[in-house]
Amino acid sequence: MVVDDDPDMRGLISAALSEVGFETRLCSSAEEALQALPVESFDVVIADFQMPGMNGLELCERIVAARPEVPVVVVTAHGTVETAIGAIRAGAYDFVVKPIKLQPFQLVIERAVRHRELTAEVRRLREEAAPQSFGAVIGQSPPMREVLDLVARVATTDTTVLVTGESGTGKELIARAIHQRSRRASGPFVAINCAAVPETLLESELFGHAKGAFTDAKTARAGLFLQASGGTLFLDEIGETPIGVQAKLLRVL
Repeated sequence: MVVDDDPDMRGLISAALSEVGFETRLCSSAEEALQALPVESFDVVIADFQMPGMNGLELCERIVAARPEVPVVVVTAHGTVETAIGAIRAGAYDFVVKPIKLQPFQLVIERAVRHRELTAEVRRLREEAAPQSFGAVIGQSPPMREVLDLVARVATTDTTVLVTGESGTGKELIARAIHQRSRRASGPFVAINCAAVPETLLESELFGHAKGAFTDAKTARAGLFLQASGGTLFLDEIGETPIGVQAKLLRVL
C-alpha cells in the first residue's frame, strides 16, 4: 500500500515497485488507507510523512496498533534525527529520505516484506510448539489427534465449517473448540438445535422479525445471525432444517 497525497510521488513509487514484481494499492490520504486496511491484505505500507489531516507518523501508529504484523516504511523530505526518532517511536520498520533513490528504496521494501514473512514463520512455529488447548475436548488417540489438528488448521480461517458425526460424539464441543481458537474468540458463540425448533419459528429465530410481522410478534427481535455477529453461529442438526428454510440459509451463507 502506497499512501501519499502527491499523485506524482504515488506514481513514481508504484512504478519503482512494479519493476521488482510488487502490486500496489494507491491511497491519497491516511483516512483512505485506514479504510482499506481491514478489508485487504498488504505485505508492507509506505506512508508519506507530511500529508493533510493525519500525517504519516500518526498513520504508522494506527497501523501498528491494528495490524502489528504489517511493516510500515515512512517516506520523508526531512531527514533529521528528530524525524528518525519519531518514526521509530511510532513503530515504523524503516524510513526513506526524499528524493528517493530507486534501487536502495526497492531493497528497503524487499527487506520489509522478508521481515514480515520471517515474523509470520516464527509465530507459526511458536504456535506449533505451544501446548494445544481445545477447551473441554479431551483425547490422545491417533484419530482424535487427527481431528484436533484439523480443528487447529480450520480455526485460523473465516470459512464455513461442516462438523459431522453420530449423535453424542461431541460435535458442539468441536464447534466451540474452533471458535475458541479463532480470531472470533472474543465474540459470542451462539448455538441452536435446528431439529428442536418448530418450522414456523425457526426462520424467526435465525433471521429475527419486525414488530407485528405475525400475530405474536409484539416486539422486534434480532435473529441469531445478528446476535452472533463477530463470533460463531453453530447450527446443530442443520440436516433436519426444513427445505424452505434451507434455501434461505443458502442465500445467507
